[in-house]
Amino acid sequence: MTTGSTGSTGSPGTDDAPGAPGTEHVDHMDHLDHVDPACPAERVRGCLLGGALGDALGWPVEFQRLERILDRHGAEGVRSLPRPLGALAEVTDDTQMTLFTAEGLLLAERPTPEAVLPAVHAAYRRWLRTQCEAAPKPDATGLLAEGWLYASRAPGNACLSGLEAHAGPPGSVPVQPGERGPVNPDSKGCGTVMRSAPFGLLGLGVDRAFRLASDCAQLTHGHPTGYLAAGAFAALVERLVAGVEPGAAVEATIRQTAAFPGAGETVAALERAVRLAAEEEPGFDTVERVGLGWIAEECLAIAVFALLAAAEVGPGRALTLAVTHSGDSDSTGAVCGNLLGAAYGKRALPAAWAAEIEGRETLLRVADELLARR
Repeated sequence: MTTGSTGSTGSPGTDDAPGAPGTEHVDHMDHLDHVDPACPAERVRGCLLGGALGDALGWPVEFQRLERILDRHGAEGVRSLPRPLGALAEVTDDTQMTLFTAEGLLLAERPTPEAVLPAVHAAYRRWLRTQCEAAPKPDATGLLAEGWLYASRAPGNACLSGLEAHAGPPGSVPVQPGERGPVNPDSKGCGTVMRSAPFGLLGLGVDRAFRLASDCAQLTHGHPTGYLAAGAFAALVERLVAGVEPGAAVEATIRQTAAFPGAGETVAALERAVRLAAEEEPGFDTVERVGLGWIAEECLAIAVFALLAAAEVGPGRALTLAVTHSGDSDSTGAVCGNLLGAAYGKRALPAAWAAEIEGRETLLRVADELLARR
């Protein structure tokens, strides 16, 4: 995920045309199994795995115009998961930072802002090392010991600059809602949203999930829309994991977000997504009317649009909708996958894709560690 780099052509060598070797089309006439809300394990695992799946599906077409995507993949959009040279499908900074968010939460002594903010910042600084170093050091521990995470795939500029500039969390973070934070105060890129699902996976309740995600988003992005969209995303994940029906969960999250000063852009984007999901056919042109996903509120809105469409078209098609557009396809795919997994569980994800994801074992292990803390 990168903002402000629209001249790139994406990841060379991984764009597969329909039927290319090493990919598998998914039948979009899939169904949704409702998971027992009393047992969150399937949803928590689905949230992390689904995010990685959407990330990998969208990464090869990031930066490409819709017309080019359809020309290469066919009128049905992106329906195959590229596997470069037969390897596992690659994930990007979206999945990497999600895992490091989880690691920070797990290392925090208590689920309070005072404990979580420095722990998550330290975890993000460890992620930063994976973008600068070629491989783990011999004494590396935790996620830093996993070689597959040492890959720089278009990381976001604000995430990089905000972490490079501060060895620890600035003392003025967090600011009051609606104020601009000291780190990249004009930045509201989607890097705040794409990494924030784990705040909704610990069973902390929607208010604490919102606050912790919003506070930690300010470590790299100071614009209120950027950090409030992250809070809204975490609260929505919290609701979905608790078994709230997706439409009701989205409406409740909009009401919660609207109570904060500076939330106007996020609320407007989510309301637009809900309206278009109700009134329009779930097509690629409609997705682009929701947004392109480079900025936080549009990234979340596209994912919400696809989540709501899933009730009609199924999770596979919903993921295709989330990535087949002219914008930040890996981030919108990742956030959509997080929401689909949280809503419907791991078993609802396209099995042919889920089996081919880089880091699958780590994702499921971290999910189980989060579950143990609930």
